[in-house]
Amino acid sequence: MKVTVENKKGLNKDIKVFIDKKTINTYMEEKYEEIKATVNLKGFRPGKVPKEVLKRQFGKAIFSEVLDKVLKDTTTKALEDNKIKPAGQPKLDLKTYGEDKDLEYIISVTELPKVELKSVENIKFDEYSVKIDAKEIDSRIKEISKSQNNFKDVDSDIKAVDGNLVVFDYKATIDEKDFSGGEGKNTQLILGKDLFIKGFDKQLIGVKKGDEKIVEAELPENYPQKEFANKKAKFICKIIAVRKAEVVKIDDDFAKNLGAKDLIDLKKLVSKQINDEFKNSLDRLVKNQILKELESYKVEEIPENLIEEEIKVLSQGMSEDDAKKSRKNFEDVAKKRIKVGLILNEFGEQNKINVTEQEVQAEVQKQLRMMPGQEKMVMDFYQKNPSALASLRGTVYEEKIINLIKTKAKPNKKEISKDEAEKILKQSQKYEHNHDHNHEDSKEKKVSKPKTSTTKAKSKATVAKKLTTKVKKVSKK
Repeated sequence: MKVTVENKKGLNKDIKVFIDKKTINTYMEEKYEEIKATVNLKGFRPGKVPKEVLKRQFGKAIFSEVLDKVLKDTTTKALEDNKIKPAGQPKLDLKTYGEDKDLEYIISVTELPKVELKSVENIKFDEYSVKIDAKEIDSRIKEISKSQNNFKDVDSDIKAVDGNLVVFDYKATIDEKDFSGGEGKNTQLILGKDLFIKGFDKQLIGVKKGDEKIVEAELPENYPQKEFANKKAKFICKIIAVRKAEVVKIDDDFAKNLGAKDLIDLKKLVSKQINDEFKNSLDRLVKNQILKELESYKVEEIPENLIEEEIKVLSQGMSEDDAKKSRKNFEDVAKKRIKVGLILNEFGEQNKINVTEQEVQAEVQKQLRMMPGQEKMVMDFYQKNPSALASLRGTVYEEKIINLIKTKAKPNKKEISKDEAEKILKQSQKYEHNHDHNHEDSKEKKVSKPKTSTTKAKSKATVAKKLTTKVKKVSKK
């Protein structure tokens, strides 16, 4: 194979590749031998079909397959040998090709630019820790206590009111006939919440322990047995107990019921919980600070094809006219996103940062926990959308890079109060809102605006996908 790199200046390069017909014929012979063992043709024993017969029968298909393989193998080798990292899929232009002919083609490729990766030790960022006031902790624990059901039996002559817990057995009928699911034991309802069957618990107001109460209610539309849905049922309820909610005493026993060692330990856990609630939001601010500083690093040139791809993403959902009006803004944003993405990629490669399959699956599980009740839908989405999984991998990759930068850079440690944290976050949201608004040329179109924190999803996940040397377009002349 003979390779010549042309247009050595700039990012756009043409690479001329020449492969003699002897090499092509070797590939063809190997392919004929491979299929010879598997082809069954009438009149020939398995594995004994002459090459000339195979050539007449399958020649064009075999050559097409061989050509594909040769192009992929030699394109990859030509790029690797010349240390060219493509920004997107190369385009191939076949000049000469055919059976028993030399192969000559041109690889047109846009190269990723050189990145000046300065030392990250000089990057400065704020490292927040939120000091939680004792009153805030006590207030949160009090709210938790209100959610804990603590019901005590009332005297047998006291009637049930809203907020009471009623325990009862029931037997239900439709048109005086029993039906599936029409019987229940020790059923518990908190009156006023209307969580059983609509309008059911209102009819239990005023019952006492030992009463028998007939309740009539319409079964819901989503009743498991469809034939009974929306039918009126009669419930004969035997009241076992009426219980009144009591204020939960906040003490060591209360703390132990919540999984803490004692009340002091519970307060520590609640303090950490409140702190963690702020941590994710404050970490996003820190991440933005780091990415902003990375913008000062030098990238010699931003590939035009990546800019165009990014502009398409930014202008999705807009009319052609609105997209044209916004193009200059989108172009500036695209350049920043791609630039920071390239810098992160370079830092990741130099520090040999990789994302394991286990880390990707852990992130998927995190997404599942964020959407309780919709786990199957989320899992199906990722299984059916490899690009979404690749984007998730990019997010994990970015987090690993940012975390490594944090360990090497200079943190400005700040201990702040909860009120100060809320103020900082509010100011940040206001800034982001104004920043996004300044990029909106069309008020009628809602376009997802790029935020610095999403750079990785559009750099590693997207750019890395474009690094593949898979043949996309072949011009046959």
